[in-house]
Amino acid sequence: MSLDAVQAALLASYESHGGINHLDGVNLPAQDSVNTLARDCMHLLFPGYFEAVALEKNTVPAHVGRLLAGIELRLNAEVEKCLRFARALDPAASARALTAQALERLPELRRIIQTDVTAAYQGDPAARSVEEIILAYPCVLAISLQRIAHVLYTLGVPLLPRMLTEYAHERTGTDIHPGARIGPHFFIDHATGVVIGESCTIGSHVKIYQGVTLGAKSFEVDNAGHPIKGVKRHPDIEDHVTIYAHATILGGGTRIGAHSIIGGNVWILHSVPAHSLVQQQGDNVVIRPRRQLEASIISSKPPVLGPADWSI
Repeated sequence: MSLDAVQAALLASYESHGGINHLDGVNLPAQDSVNTLARDCMHLLFPGYFEAVALEKNTVPAHVGRLLAGIELRLNAEVEKCLRFARALDPAASARALTAQALERLPELRRIIQTDVTAAYQGDPAARSVEEIILAYPCVLAISLQRIAHVLYTLGVPLLPRMLTEYAHERTGTDIHPGARIGPHFFIDHATGVVIGESCTIGSHVKIYQGVTLGAKSFEVDNAGHPIKGVKRHPDIEDHVTIYAHATILGGGTRIGAHSIIGGNVWILHSVPAHSLVQQQGDNVVIRPRRQLEASIISSKPPVLGPADWSI
């Protein structure tokens, strides 16, 4: 087949295979611009960590000012594109307002993200320093960008929140939907192959390992057989829960009680009481109170690093 014939066949497919064309439509957010926005946000959240040259303290105000100005300009442009796609009324004015609201949340997000880094240091005996965690641990990128994307998600911005989390997904192998509500002190050890669904809620001081899925058990469908959007379909994880590698927890009615330990490779479709230990034994999943096994569990804790001991 000649190149002209391939071109003709492609043009014909644009007419016959709709749904994956975007022709004569509004300007969609640009992936390259969104990726730059994600990187700039990481520079803003962690000043001095990702710069090509050392950042001196007396230059920080000017540095932050430049970053903020660039982020505001880029974020406003991409939000406006998203609102035009959604046919919002007065997308330009709405984009300015939503951009301002999102940027106002950044100081509070930094406070929460600091607890995530602290959780990583306290939760991984292999961590030698906070610097190592910020520079080398994929969970920092995945969780930080999800927290930013969640703000945009709750503000009702379409497209952009998912594009931000997918940038982190591509970089880290960690798929956290921007709709998930995640408390402080969150740590994903190894942070590869983790999936956290849109309607999932996660409390504070939760630690999960690689390969964990917090997903949907099944989808409600409408009369046409299409999945119904916006319903609760992912589990709730209460405070101080640890979930070990490749555990799968499914269903919007599934709740893992506080202070529980979920063993590796288990498959959970029902709620678990607080202070439980869940293990796979043969073909069965066994749930029992943690106190029965406390004496046999050997734990080692790294030195506790309080919030006053370091800064980002």
